[in-house]
Amino acid sequence: MAPDLVLLTLGGILIAGLAMDELGRRTHLPRVTLLVICGMAVGPSLLNLLPAEVENWYGLASVMALVMVAFLLGGKLTRQVLAEDGIHILGVSAGVVVVTCAMVSAGLWLFGFDPILCLLLGGIATATDPAATQDVVTRGGYEGPFSRTLLGVVAIDDAWGLIAFSALLAIAHAIDGHGVLQVLEIGARELLGAILIGLAIGIPAAFLTGRLRQGEPTQAEALGVVFLCGGLALLFEASFLLATMVAGFIVANFARHHDYAFHEIEHIEWPFVIVFFILAGASLDLAVLPQIGVVGALYVVLRIVSRVIGGWLGGALTGMNGTQRNWIGFALMPQAGVAMGMALVAAAAFPQYADVLLAVAVGSTILFELGGPLLTQLALEKAETPSAEPSEPSEAT
Repeated sequence: MAPDLVLLTLGGILIAGLAMDELGRRTHLPRVTLLVICGMAVGPSLLNLLPAEVENWYGLASVMALVMVAFLLGGKLTRQVLAEDGIHILGVSAGVVVVTCAMVSAGLWLFGFDPILCLLLGGIATATDPAATQDVVTRGGYEGPFSRTLLGVVAIDDAWGLIAFSALLAIAHAIDGHGVLQVLEIGARELLGAILIGLAIGIPAAFLTGRLRQGEPTQAEALGVVFLCGGLALLFEASFLLATMVAGFIVANFARHHDYAFHEIEHIEWPFVIVFFILAGASLDLAVLPQIGVVGALYVVLRIVSRVIGGWLGGALTGMNGTQRNWIGFALMPQAGVAMGMALVAAAAFPQYADVLLAVAVGSTILFELGGPLLTQLALEKAETPSAEPSEPSEAT
């Protein structure tokens, strides 16, 4: 791709992102939803304004944005937050994942679909979109107990989801008659490997960060830690989301040479997030919506209901107040890249279900990326009052 076309495309995407941010300010719509709509409008499904080569950028843009988001989310899990809200975070996240797996898998099975397909879709349904959720929270200036719990839940939700998906994939292989040990090995490598990489990067980073310049780490230092952690996770086929989240958790809780570890990541994160969500919207094929049919419609309904019930149940068991537990499940609806990754893994393992899995994953992602942030914003408005002015785009997602 010619340099002039690269610069024109990136410039156009970033300007469009600023326009969507301003529209979000005026309409109070989540800017994530607006960015995805913008991407869909300029993508191949509608106006087709982006060069064909841009399709190859999405993988890199998504990883770069998500490693920063995961690092920041890990940084939200400070000892103070865990002491105050840890029981709610663990209870809600576990409740949502368990109930989602059970309800989606069992519900589809009761409607007569193949048990293996039901298990795979039940695992995929556990995935969330931490970038969209954090953006809604930060953009609205929410800093109370409900938003702290919500960010803590999305920080570890995908870790629980990966465990659940690996387990259901192993059960599906067992039903199919082969490959259980191999799937368990892959799941262990993704999870344990991610934790080890996060510790290996996070511990020295916590000791060294802030020493070069007193007060806070330099931009190169902060980005170096995040990208190194994410790159190692990808190299060793571990979960890059979990690895960078663990690193962020370690730095936030054990660094002693700066006032706040994440200013430099927050300052530079937003342009990456703009590119990520616009390219995510451009990559969605609207033609798949009619193809998802009954199984797709049931998947969407069961996922919504199961997350509401799971959030309420987890909140009730851990003593969360009534208003918060009534709305926490609604705040956990966004779904994006992690679900697509799970669908690709499942499709590779069971090619006979590939068309259905990918159609449902793409179709539901369109719906949950457009409507999910709206439900997250509604939940925050109902369960918590903003305690700060909205952050500027250059300073937060």
